[in-house]
Order: sequence, then structure tokens, then C-alpha cells
Amino acid sequence: MSKFTKSAPWSFVCLFLLLQTSTLFAQAQRINKAIELLENDEVAFGLLSFDYSLNNARSLARSGLDFIIIDMEHAPFDVERLRQFLLGMTNKRAILEKGNLQPNVVPIVRIPATGSENVLSQAKQVLDVGAYGVMYPSVNTAAEAEMVVRATRYPQITGAIDFEPAGLRGRNPSNAAWYWGVDDYHARADVWPLDPQGELLAIIQIETPQGVDNIDDIVSVPGVGVIFIGPSDLSAAMGYASSGADEVEAAIQRVLAACLAHDVACAITASSRSVEQRIEQGFKFVTVGLDGGLSARTTDALSRGRTAAGR
Repeated sequence: MSKFTKSAPWSFVCLFLLLQTSTLFAQAQRINKAIELLENDEVAFGLLSFDYSLNNARSLARSGLDFIIIDMEHAPFDVERLRQFLLGMTNKRAILEKGNLQPNVVPIVRIPATGSENVLSQAKQVLDVGAYGVMYPSVNTAAEAEMVVRATRYPQITGAIDFEPAGLRGRNPSNAAWYWGVDDYHARADVWPLDPQGELLAIIQIETPQGVDNIDDIVSVPGVGVIFIGPSDLSAAMGYASSGADEVEAAIQRVLAACLAHDVACAITASSRSVEQRIEQGFKFVTVGLDGGLSARTTDALSRGRTAAGR
């Protein structure tokens, strides 16, 4: 027994050890809550956000959701407004209560460039201000999927076992490191699950018949974290007015089956009418509405989803 433990009151020693344990836990805690849930085979719930206001940022940070997807595909691609929105989501009280830097609601950004376009510059900009992942619209081939993974990650050190797909993201993470609150951002900012310790999600959207046809190749690309089915765009691309058409549902199930076979999380939009069924089918990353405050319908979908998922 050390001199310290002999002289100090036992209650003080216990408190000291508790604080030390809490510090170690905080250091080991995942920053990306969505990844933590997926690692534990739990369902992550979120919504699409189009409202960049600070009031909405504060509301969503306290919403009880697990993630939000900030939609810069159908809302303006404005990185400075995104920076302000992310700062508005910073919940100091929650950080103090949790004792670690993991946000209760993880911000992810959907960029406007599709898989066939040059996604690198847009991905780099939203990651550099602190986004915890990027959602890439309309990815149709394995080559496009590999490109978005490369756009999401930094080049790896020579000899790294996960060197490929080689990263293309340029290094200037000062804002992201400050926003995350870490001094080892470069090490943490890699794609999961290619890097088991990575804290970034590369989310690929399947929104066309071509993407559905190529799903087995797409889902096999190292670094793909989530496959997100866009029912509305998929139905339109297939020539149907509604995502409820049997042919569209068959395509959705084909994508889901490939994800389950390759152990990659599958995502979809859901409502209070469909969320329980989607979770039973095996979807692990589910949006339950749009922003502007949690409507009664969105709240109901979230409640039903959590019950169905055992959360």
C-alpha cells in the first residue's frame, strides 16, 4: 500500500479511484454514438434536417434521437452555416453529465454531389468543420463506392494493414479537432468498420435500379459503413409514383438481403406506420421524420421504433 493510501481517508481514496476510472472511461469512450450502437447490434434512430437555425440545432441536440442527417443536397450547400449549426448543437450540460465527449445526437451531412460526380471537395469541407460522417447520394457502382470511401478518409501510413482503399482527404483538421475536443483527430478520423477504431461513417445511398443491381459489389467495398435506401428516389427511378409499389419493395428487400449477408448496416426512412416492420426486417439505421421540432408523428415513430428495437 502506498504512502498516499495509508494517510488519506478511505472515502477520499475511493473518490480518487472513481475519478481516475471515469477519466479512463471518458478517454476510451467512442465519440460517434451511431457507430457504438451499430457495434452493439442496436438500432440507431435519426431524422433529416433542412433547418439550419440555431434554435433547431438546440432542439435537435436535446431531441432523444441518436443522429441527424443535415441535408445539404436539397438545402443550400453552405459550409459556414453548417459550422454555426454544429456549434449550436454543442450541449455543454450533456457533456458534463456524461463525463465524455460523445454527443447524444451525432451530426452527419448529406452532400449534393452524387456518386458519379466529384465528391472529394464537398466531403472534405463538411468533414473539416466536424461532421461525424458523410452520406453520399445515388451511388451506383463499386467504383463509385470506393471513391466515396477514399474521399472520407485520410491517406494511411505506409505499411498500414488497412491502407486500401487509399484515402484522398487533405489534412487540415484544426476546426474538426477543436469541435470533437480531441488532440488525436487524425487517428480517430477514419472510416468504420474498415478501421475498427474509426469514428467516421461513410453512408452510401442506393436510389436507382443500377445501384440495386450492383448492390453485392457495392456492399463488398471496404469502408462502407451504412447502405441507405432512398425509397422515394428509387421508386421514381424505377418509374413508379409511389414507394409502396410491390416492385419497389422487392428492390428494397434485395438491398437489405445483401446488407444482411455481408453484415453491413442497412438504413431506410420510416414512419409510425412502418418503423416496427422495418426493424423486424433487420434495418439498423432508421430515420423517423424531418426536422422543425419533433412532430407528434415523428415522436410516435421514434417511440414505436425504440420499443421494437428493445431500446
